[in-house]
Amino acid sequence: MEKMHIAIDGPAGAGKSTIAKSIAKKLDITYIDTGAMYRALTYKVLKELIDLNNNDIIINIVNKTTIELDKNKVFLDKQDVSNEIRHPIINNNVSKIARIPEVRMKMVEIQREIAYNKSVVMDGRDIGTYVLPNANYKFYLTASIDERAYRRYLELKKKGILASFQDIKNEIINRDKMDTERSIAPLRPAQDAIIINTTSKSIKMVINEIIDLIGNEGK
Repeated sequence: MEKMHIAIDGPAGAGKSTIAKSIAKKLDITYIDTGAMYRALTYKVLKELIDLNNNDIIINIVNKTTIELDKNKVFLDKQDVSNEIRHPIINNNVSKIARIPEVRMKMVEIQREIAYNKSVVMDGRDIGTYVLPNANYKFYLTASIDERAYRRYLELKKKGILASFQDIKNEIINRDKMDTERSIAPLRPAQDAIIINTTSKSIKMVINEIIDLIGNEGK
């Protein structure tokens, strides 16, 4: 069977991870949460009280760190950090780590290696433009800032984490700015990506839309 690579990109809160997981399950292929890899490294940097502006130390750390994804769990140096990396403090700082060129190159190397021998659904911010530029299918999910902030607010509330809607909105605005303005592989739709605005759509609607598009393209 020929490998199938599906790239799903978009800004924070657009629904990428939830949708990518479901697509992978429906197609019975591997799901790769690239954002979780950057979150894991951010967690380690914060835990070790490293200055977020000290790129040299962070680059040294990433070269000595192992990050593995297995059955929707994230392992940092063999320790399960799946819950820890979803805390708001990680959200607030992950883009600072992800914009370091040497960090991205290391992560992309790992991501491409995973995808080399298998069919995958990979979501992130630079999958279709940089990580898997030859992906069979490319989708770019977006939504209004208010919608994305509200989704993140509900997600955190469900986990018992209290945060104000305005703080979350400001955080998303800042992340968008950092992600779109970084020097290497900035957030943007690939030229051949199908753009889907999820603002007024349910998760199920978007999943069905993508599955239908893949099915029609494959005929």
